[in-house]
Amino acid sequence: MKSRVLIGLLLLGSLAAACGDDTPNTPSPASSSVTFTAALLPSSEVPPISGTEANGSGTATLTFNVTRDSAGNISAATMDATISVTGFPAGTALTASHIHPGAAGANGGILVSLGLAAGEVAFSTGSGSFTRQGITVPVDQANAILANPAGFYLNIHTAANPGGVARGQLTRTQ
Repeated sequence: MKSRVLIGLLLLGSLAAACGDDTPNTPSPASSSVTFTAALLPSSEVPPISGTEANGSGTATLTFNVTRDSAGNISAATMDATISVTGFPAGTALTASHIHPGAAGANGGILVSLGLAAGEVAFSTGSGSFTRQGITVPVDQANAILANPAGFYLNIHTAANPGGVARGQLTRTQ
């Protein structure tokens, strides 16, 4: 009889210990990433580019790294960007690169800058690539881009084409 009581007490104690955790069960923020691409073409600029830089092209891959709160809302966002170009004149130097709001055929103001300094990225052969990581994207802008990527474009700028030399609408790939 004593052994049954002892086993019962041990079982009851084990159950009480398992249920007695005072630590709240709040989920930690979740991180995820979303990837976009853009085909950069001088003919997609508004107006289209002519002259020696009109034969260039490129691709952009943008990865948004987002943190979500326990309700699933984005609470922080950064972006990693890789831009590759080809077919530009030898010695072409970029002066800037940005994400802008605007559907195909429409121009918009700067939304997110990739933070290039004028001439920082130069392509001695007219081809090459560069990467930027950890670019802070305000939460409202990240939400807008995630909700409607086709309503935004990325472009690159040169001294010869300060308004933009090649542009592409964002397309979600992941």
